[in-house]
Amino acid sequence: MKGLCRRSALLPALLAGTALWGQDPKQFEKKVTEFTLANGLHFIVVERHQAPVVSFRTWVDAGSVDDPAGSAGLAHMLERLAFKGTAAIGVTDGASEKRALDAVEEIHDRLEAERNKGPRADQARLDVLDLQLKTAINRAGAFVVPNEFSTILDANGAMGLNAATSYDHTEFQCDLPSNRLELWFLMESQRFLSPVFREFYKELDQVLEEQRMRVESNSQGALLQELLAAAFEAHPYHHPEIGWPSDVANLRPADARAFFEKYYTAGNTVIAIVGDVEPAEARRLAERYFGPMPPRPAPPVLHTVESPQRGLRRVQLESPVRPLLVWGYKRPDQRDPDDPALRLLGLILSGGRSGVLYQELVQGQRIVLEAKALSAYPSGRYPSLFTFVLAPAREHTVEEVEKALDALLTRFQARKVDDEVLNRARSSARAGLISQLDSNQGLASLLPAYYAAFGDWRQLFTSIADLDAVTGADVERVARKYLVPSQRTVAYVAPPAARAAPAAQPTQPAPPAVPPVAPPVAPPVAPPVAPPATQPAGGRR
Repeated sequence: MKGLCRRSALLPALLAGTALWGQDPKQFEKKVTEFTLANGLHFIVVERHQAPVVSFRTWVDAGSVDDPAGSAGLAHMLERLAFKGTAAIGVTDGASEKRALDAVEEIHDRLEAERNKGPRADQARLDVLDLQLKTAINRAGAFVVPNEFSTILDANGAMGLNAATSYDHTEFQCDLPSNRLELWFLMESQRFLSPVFREFYKELDQVLEEQRMRVESNSQGALLQELLAAAFEAHPYHHPEIGWPSDVANLRPADARAFFEKYYTAGNTVIAIVGDVEPAEARRLAERYFGPMPPRPAPPVLHTVESPQRGLRRVQLESPVRPLLVWGYKRPDQRDPDDPALRLLGLILSGGRSGVLYQELVQGQRIVLEAKALSAYPSGRYPSLFTFVLAPAREHTVEEVEKALDALLTRFQARKVDDEVLNRARSSARAGLISQLDSNQGLASLLPAYYAAFGDWRQLFTSIADLDAVTGADVERVARKYLVPSQRTVAYVAPPAARAAPAAQPTQPAPPAVPPVAPPVAPPVAPPVAPPATQPAGGRR
C-alpha cells in the first residue's frame, strides 16, 4: 500500500478498563489475525464472539484523485456499477446480454465518431444513431434482473449494505449473520472476478441528476466545491468527487473497465472482517474465493504536487440562500509530524460548545449561528486544507464575519494554550475513537483505513499516543505556521447584487406638443449563477 507507519508501538494503557475492551490493547492485538494471499490481497480479521454477526469492509485504495484527466467522476461511477451484479447474478441470459451490450457500444462508437466531426456532422445521421442507441440500450436492459445482487444478500439477513467513494478510496460494507460467512466470500469475490457493468447509461443519467440536485439544494456542498477548485490548481483535489457534468456525460463502459483493471487489483485492496468469525475458516474461504484473482502490477502513484500558493485567493458564489463563509489554509498530509498538533488545533477551535469558535463567535459576539473547523479537508492522504465553515447570523454580513474570524485567529496565535484546554481536546479525540470502536462496523471501517494510510492498522492506536505527545507550544506553533493569509483561500455565498440603474442623461426641453420623456428603468436583477457541481455521496445502489 501507499503509506508508511510512523510508529509501531502500541499505547500501553489506551482505553484500559473500558467496557469496550475489557483488556489492554496488547490483549486486543491477540484477537487480530492478518494474512496476505499470494496475489497480494490483504485481510485483517478480528474475533468478537459477543453476537452471531460479522461486519465486512472491502477497501479499495482508489478514489476520485485517481480519475483520469477528462474523466472526473469515474471512481464514483464504478462504485455504483459494483451493485449491478456479475456474469451470473443480475441477468436472465448472460450470453445474449453480452451481445446486446456489445451492440450498444458499437452504435455508441458510430454516434461518437459522427459527433466528433463537429460542424461537419450530419444532424440527420446523429438523430438516427441516437434513436438506435436508445433502442439498443432498452434491448440490453431486457435481460437485467434488477437489484438481484442486493436482493440475495438481503434475503440472507444482510444489514448496512452500502458503499462510498471518497477522494482517496472506495469502500464497500455489509453485515451478515455469521452462518452466512461463505455467502459473503462468494458474492464479494465475484464482484472482482466477473463484474458486468450493465445499465451503465442509466446510472450515468442518475449521477447527472444527482449533480444537479446537489448544486441546487446544498449551498454548503456547492461552496466547498468552489473552495477546492480555487485552492488547488494542479492537484486532483481540484475536481469534485462526483465529477464534472461534462466529464460524466462522456464516460463509457470501456473507461470503467480500464479503471477497474488498473485499480481494483488484489494488491490495492484490503478487507477487514470483524465479529463472530474463526480466523482459520476466514483464511480458508479467502484462499478459495479470492485466491483466483490474478496478481497485477501496482497502480501508478499520484505524482502531481500542488505549487506553493503565493497569496490570498477569493471566490464569490451568488445565491439567494443565506450567506455562508468558508476559509481554507494549506496544510501538509496526515503523515507529516505536524498532523497531530493540527488535529488538536481543530478540536480546540471547534470542539462543540467548549470550542473557541463557539465561545467567541456564537455565544460571545453572536455574529454567527454556527461555526466549525475541519483539520484536514477534503482528506488527509495528500496536502489539504485546514478549513473553517461559518454561517453568519441573520443581521450580520459575510464581511463582518470575516473580520471577526481574522481577529479571533490573530488573538489565538498570540496567546498560550493552557493544559486544561489541551487535555479537553485530547479527551474529545479519545472519546471519538471509543465511539467508533464500540461496534463491529466502526472497527471494520477503521482497520483498513489505517492500514492503507500508514501501512499498519496499529497506527489506529498510536494516533492517540501522538496526540498525547503534543504540547501547548506545538499547537501555538502550527497555528502561527499554517493559519496565515498568504495560504488562505476564501469562498463565500452572497445574494446577487442588484444592478444600479443607469444615470439619467440630461435632455433638451421638449416641444410643448410632446409629452416629457420618462426616466430610464433599471434592468431586472440577474438570476443567480449555479456552480458546476457538488460533493458526491456514496450509497446503496
